[in-house]
Amino acid sequence: MNPTKQLVIVSALALAVAACEAPQASAPPPAPRVEVSPPVERDVVEWDEYTARLEAVDFVEVRARVSGHLDSVHFEEGALVAAKDLLFVIDPRPYEATLRRAEAELALSKARLALARKRFERVANLVHRKAMSQEEADTRAAEARQAEASVAAVAAAVEAARLDVEFTHVKAPVAGRVSRKLITEGNLVNGGSGTQGTLLTTIVSLDPIYAVFEADERSHLKYARLGQNGDRPVRVGLADEEGFPREGSMDFVDNRLDPATGTMIGRAVLPNHDLLLSPGLFVRLRVPGSARYRALLLPDEAIGTDQAEKFVWVVNGESRAEYRAVRTGPLDEGLRIVREGLAPGDRVIVAGTQRVRPGIEVAASGRTTDTKLPQPESAGAGPDMRRAERRGPGVSEERSGREPASTGRAPGVKG
Repeated sequence: MNPTKQLVIVSALALAVAACEAPQASAPPPAPRVEVSPPVERDVVEWDEYTARLEAVDFVEVRARVSGHLDSVHFEEGALVAAKDLLFVIDPRPYEATLRRAEAELALSKARLALARKRFERVANLVHRKAMSQEEADTRAAEARQAEASVAAVAAAVEAARLDVEFTHVKAPVAGRVSRKLITEGNLVNGGSGTQGTLLTTIVSLDPIYAVFEADERSHLKYARLGQNGDRPVRVGLADEEGFPREGSMDFVDNRLDPATGTMIGRAVLPNHDLLLSPGLFVRLRVPGSARYRALLLPDEAIGTDQAEKFVWVVNGESRAEYRAVRTGPLDEGLRIVREGLAPGDRVIVAGTQRVRPGIEVAASGRTTDTKLPQPESAGAGPDMRRAERRGPGVSEERSGREPASTGRAPGVKG
């Protein structure tokens, strides 16, 4: 065969093999599937959260008012007592003897008074008939008045002795929960006024109960401008309770800020019918921080973070993703308030944001945002939650640091 012809055949075969092995043009990737939802629009009230400590409305130190040996104890430690319940008995015998002696002196003084009055009456008749001098009459009148004063003094001594006998029976001054007995039977207790008397036990009232907290200067000014200086509602939750199931009202705000801390003391009063609230417990307390207004809300997972600003992905009329910067507020019933950057009809991507980039086409499917999501709260919330709010609304403890690149952050923006 002609060499030239052979070369042409080999070249044709090589071109055919190369054509078979040439890569086919790749098809464009499918549009990422996302779920969109319009923001929830409803009336909201913003709440400010504080950590409060419970205090008893009545706290009483039960002290001995008379001295003597403690005879008996008539309560169970830690039990509930009613007002006027008998708690302790101090040996009453010395005071009963003193009372009987005072009563005898009172009877003697009354007899002397009766005699002095009769003498004065006789002298008065004689003076009227000019049978006795006026000087003698004045003397008898003075004796009668002295007898009257003596009866009054002895009657006061009888009343004091009767009180001492009464004080030997120590009773509960208020209703509440009694502490342990600090003095046991047989010990000598000292009486006295103020703190001189021996401390026997303490009682705290339980229903209602106070919740005391401290608000900073800015919060105080905000409440003053809102006109919340009067009675206003509060909500309270214990460390192991979800949300803020207990309701109360503000009843006191201090008259000055503490110059050392820049805070002002506020106090709320709470009903405690189940007696679960005890003085000394820490609670989470919420106070209305705004008037009621119309707001747009989104779930927190739909909101991304770019360093100092928040953003969401919005699907436009051409089914393409748009980057939208927003300004957020606090949580309300599990949803984040969006102050600026959204309109009521916007279609916000709430699921699948990891695959979204600005301007790409997406396959969007609708989803209704649950408006009754429980608000996430930790059991020990309080200052930590307020610190989370200061870091920026919508950023939880886990999201406050650097987010992974797959969270839907705009290209070219470093975390």
